[in-house]
Amino acid sequence: MRLLNFLQDGHSRLGARLANDVVDLTAAGLPDCIDKLLLLGDEGMARARQALASAAKKIPLSGVTYLSPVLNPSKAIAVGLNYVDHAAESPYKDPPKYPVLFQRYKSSWVAHNQNIVRPKVSTAFDYEAELVVVIGKPGRYIDKKDALRHVAGYSIFNDGSIRDYQLRTTQWMMGKNFDQTGGFGPEFITADELPEGAVGLRLQARLNGQVVQDANTKDMIFDVVTLVNVCSEAMALQPGDIIIAGTPAGVGMARKPPLYMKAGDVCEIEIEKIGILRNKVIDE
Repeated sequence: MRLLNFLQDGHSRLGARLANDVVDLTAAGLPDCIDKLLLLGDEGMARARQALASAAKKIPLSGVTYLSPVLNPSKAIAVGLNYVDHAAESPYKDPPKYPVLFQRYKSSWVAHNQNIVRPKVSTAFDYEAELVVVIGKPGRYIDKKDALRHVAGYSIFNDGSIRDYQLRTTQWMMGKNFDQTGGFGPEFITADELPEGAVGLRLQARLNGQVVQDANTKDMIFDVVTLVNVCSEAMALQPGDIIIAGTPAGVGMARKPPLYMKAGDVCEIEIEKIGILRNKVIDE
């Protein structure tokens, strides 16, 4: 299924996309967002499929205001340097032997078709195309052989980064968490719609139509299985938690001269079989 959260009359609704229409699953008795649907586990997904099959109430996709696929994750764990070529172009050079993990807060991202904001204190606003892993089943110390059973589905993230702040210290929190600098969406794709572990999917970033990143998820240093396993060693993963799985080479910081986003730019992140996340850049 291709699920989404959308806004109607000031409230969140749960929908499923069918071609150019959205089926209102909330109107069919389902919860009002993907977060709450994930808490219902397999039963919730089964009910969603039944409601989708009946397709009782449809809304034209063109009239939908998207919300982020997960509204309130208890944890949003991002992964740094997870492609060899990106590690090589970074100031760190060598690929990590253990996942580089940091936190993004929900105030730092916006939904599909919403504006991302270049803060007034910096001109070093960079793009990063990334796969999002959405947890569906809770667990701690999750064994690798069981890891994919805990993954409900996938989405797309633009890990917008304020590079001069990011690199002022060895901790990346500041540079990765300026308000409204990232994008998340447009939809949540259930895991059964994609190759196992979302392996082998082409991933691109385009800035004003120009391809600036072009890679494949098979090239991640630490795959989805490993990321779920490692993250769950430290903390119990909960339904709706997200893992933002890292970006490939081609970021603006590594270019000569650097290519940073500015007001009026449009950044698109596309992942094969998942969709296109689009955000326009404005100045604070």
